[in-house]
Amino acid sequence: MGIRICLDEVLKKKRMTSKELCRQVGITEANLSVLRSGKAKGIRLHTMNRICYFLQCDVGDILKFDGNLDEEEGE
Repeated sequence: MGIRICLDEVLKKKRMTSKELCRQVGITEANLSVLRSGKAKGIRLHTMNRICYFLQCDVGDILKFDGNLDEEEGE
């Protein structure tokens, strides 16, 4: 896939619920769910910066490169 989303792990470390994060960042639970599941095709930098600000982490803590640049089948 290329990039893994590790938001659940960061939320767990920070002892924060996704509902709390949604309230603080100003995004819907549905949009956060799409991001957490890894099905998001993109995310605005402003939104990612706000998530990192409230979780007190770096983007690299949430987005991890898995070393695989191959395209997924069926695309």
